[in-house]
Amino acid sequence: MTDDAPRRRGPMSRIGALIPDAAARLGLADELRRARFLATFDAIVAERAPAAHGACRALRIDGETLIVEADAPIVGQEVLLHADDLVAAFARAPGGAPVRQLRVAVRRR
Repeated sequence: MTDDAPRRRGPMSRIGALIPDAAARLGLADELRRARFLATFDAIVAERAPAAHGACRALRIDGETLIVEADAPIVGQEVLLHADDLVAAFARAPGGAPVRQLRVAVRRR
């Protein structure tokens, strides 16, 4: 094969479809899954509890409980006010997880 010969390429793939396999091979599957659920929760909060958006974040999932950190008590109250809706949306979302409840921890300064 010469340098002037066209290269054979395999079928085109979406980069998003390749990332999970590459992450698994590199041992980063858990980190990728965590990043996806963090981004999913952030988007859900922006849509369903906009007053709390940017001032809270998902920390982890503990069993069936989504642990959320709030920057201030008033933000925690806002998240808890919308907890049922946030949990339901997060459980249904492709990047979410099957959680049944939400717990808020207020960040200490």
